[in-house]
Amino acid sequence: MSAHFKKKSANTKQDIPTASLPDIIFMLLIFFMVTTVLRETELLVNVSIPQAEAIEKIDQKRLIQYVYIGPEKLETGGVGDPAVQIDDAIVREMSQIRQAMYGALRDEPRTIVSMRVDRDVETGLLYDVQQELREAEALRVNYSTSREAE
Repeated sequence: MSAHFKKKSANTKQDIPTASLPDIIFMLLIFFMVTTVLRETELLVNVSIPQAEAIEKIDQKRLIQYVYIGPEKLETGGVGDPAVQIDDAIVREMSQIRQAMYGALRDEPRTIVSMRVDRDVETGLLYDVQQELREAEALRVNYSTSREAE
């Protein structure tokens, strides 16, 4: 009598379907490749940023175009005359600043120019750079500082 009421069990396995797994992996890979910014600027000038009491952080890093002003690093390990660096190149003529900033503003009109100026640079060079930025109509300019030690 007990043989009639015995529960039958199926011999099938419940596997997770993995047919679409490669598609998902490639979609994630493409997403991270598109959204990740890998650009690093190699500094060719020494910049010792001055300190400030009140600073404001800019959240949209993609809109920032950095301009470095400071003594040029020499291949011998020393430092030379003050120079201006945009992207990964030293600017030898002031008109190159205007051309570079005009191109950046043409690509993205909301571009912010962030000046990273060494604290010992003469104001004459800084004034010349500011004039070239005005000529390129780069009017959104900020100066990078570090927070003052408390």
